[in-house]
Amino acid sequence: MPFPYKRVLVIGATSGIGEALASRFVEEGANVIAVGRRKENLEAFVHKHGRDKASAVPFDITEVDQIPNFAANITSTYTDLDCILINSGIQRGFDFSKPDTIDLGVVETEFKTNYLSYLALTKAFLPFLQSKQQESSLMFTTSGLALVPITRCPNYCASKAALHQWILVLRHQLRESKVKIVELFPPAVQTELHDEKHQPDIKNGRQIGMPLDRFIDEVYAGLSAGKEEVVVGNAADWYNAFEPQRQQVFKKTAG
Repeated sequence: MPFPYKRVLVIGATSGIGEALASRFVEEGANVIAVGRRKENLEAFVHKHGRDKASAVPFDITEVDQIPNFAANITSTYTDLDCILINSGIQRGFDFSKPDTIDLGVVETEFKTNYLSYLALTKAFLPFLQSKQQESSLMFTTSGLALVPITRCPNYCASKAALHQWILVLRHQLRESKVKIVELFPPAVQTELHDEKHQPDIKNGRQIGMPLDRFIDEVYAGLSAGKEEVVVGNAADWYNAFEPQRQQVFKKTAG
């Protein structure tokens, strides 16, 4: 089946997975609203695809108190919005065996970016989506590290694990609605997430993981197939090892 949504808001669209998926949505016929902090990247996205297919709104999702106004402006301007992908994320390394090296301000920013802002955005946009007569969708990018952590970035792994658990509950709570909840589980992907400028302990970080174009092909195939969980690369190995059984337990407890 083709991708069913016609107006897609992509939050975290200035680089990497977000920018590449936003471009793929445009190529497949959707109109995309790209959101992110870096205005120059957003302008480049609109220039690349044309104003008839793409628009851009600069916004920093860590300004949580501004999210209600942001959502109200988006939904009043784009009344045909039927899909939202929240993709923003940062990753930082922490070694808690060396407490003096831990900057709790950075810890807080990472958790706010990767988790709390997602909750605030969902709260702000959900009434609009619930009011629509046709199916709409909220999509979230988590990570294979939501399932199995690695030792160099514990707070990142914890934020993605928290988001994954919350998504399971959100999907259950909205099971009678027309709002479809979709979770994307990337493995490591070759993007600027691992760049040395963000994580100085990583060298040649852009070479880590799956090539971005191959990842996008697999994700889009999963979305076009109507999957609620799109698990890619070695994240699928971890997922298949235990997650289906764990979710069966969840479904029994949720009733």
